[in-house]
Amino acid sequence: MTTTTTTSRRTFLGALAGTAIGVGALAEPAAAQEGGLGSWFENVSNANEIVDRRGQSTVEITVGAKGNGGNFGFGPAALRVDAGATVVWKWNGKGGSHNVVAQEGGFESEMQSSQGATFEHMFDSSGVYRYYCAPHKAMGMKGAVVVGDATASLSGGAGADSDGGAANASATGASDSSRSFDGWLSNTGNYGGVIDRTGNDVVTVKLGAEGNGGPYAFDPPAIHVDPGTTVIWEWVTDTGPHDVVDTNGRYQSEKVAKAGHQFATKFGGDGLSKYECVSHSDRGMRGAVVVGRGVVPGLGPKGLVVAGGGATVLGGILHRGIKLHNETATGPWSGEEPA
Repeated sequence: MTTTTTTSRRTFLGALAGTAIGVGALAEPAAAQEGGLGSWFENVSNANEIVDRRGQSTVEITVGAKGNGGNFGFGPAALRVDAGATVVWKWNGKGGSHNVVAQEGGFESEMQSSQGATFEHMFDSSGVYRYYCAPHKAMGMKGAVVVGDATASLSGGAGADSDGGAANASATGASDSSRSFDGWLSNTGNYGGVIDRTGNDVVTVKLGAEGNGGPYAFDPPAIHVDPGTTVIWEWVTDTGPHDVVDTNGRYQSEKVAKAGHQFATKFGGDGLSKYECVSHSDRGMRGAVVVGRGVVPGLGPKGLVVAGGGATVLGGILHRGIKLHNETATGPWSGEEPA
């Protein structure tokens, strides 16, 4: 077997000083054996058919195709090729950094984000090969290559192979426990997928936006950011009070019922932060921040770093955040160190 990548590895390092904090890995069941792709694709919105590409010596898959609430899909997600065929994954430059990792081992690409980057692998043995993008696996960015005469089927009446094009990227097989971060956002009415905010140094989330039966929403509720990004939660309602609390205790705002109030946290490293408004969490007022590659296999709980501070990182201020008070919506920030 041959495996080739055409661009160099992008190194992901935590940009902040301080102690690393726990990030719970999302449990993923072991891949099913030959024939059973239903559970593998259960939370994948763009896996509607197994596209037949037999008769071709080289087959291309788009990395960053539309799906799973953004550009978090492989296109097509499932295909069948002849034994000996080479599959080329080609990055379209959308959805942040992605990689290609075999579920059972055997091949793994480097992290790539550049349009035109490629990775290839030759499949010389019949079988069903499941793979995923490590940063976005929990969001449904998964695929499968069926080789030769191996038996494979999809659930929901889509089991037959097809000679059609890429799967319909607008389909929604959403909101199972994995795509909603192990059910964390399953009761969040305004959650429709993870919003890509990579490439921004500062990202704002509205707090107290309309949703979940009143001013009980974070908007957007789930975002994907780069390491080193500062996320600002801005109160847009005088009702409440509301707060922002990380479920693992890494940061926590005060309870406030005042439009214009702000709270910020700077994220470094790779990981996942689930947060909530404690008073209204049961209504669905919850959110999630996916940082960098998200939960990385092998990295365990050491990935995500959260630190406070203004323009300068203050290593001793951890698990909190920055209180930002603006006189007007356009006024300058005034960083205040938490007590």
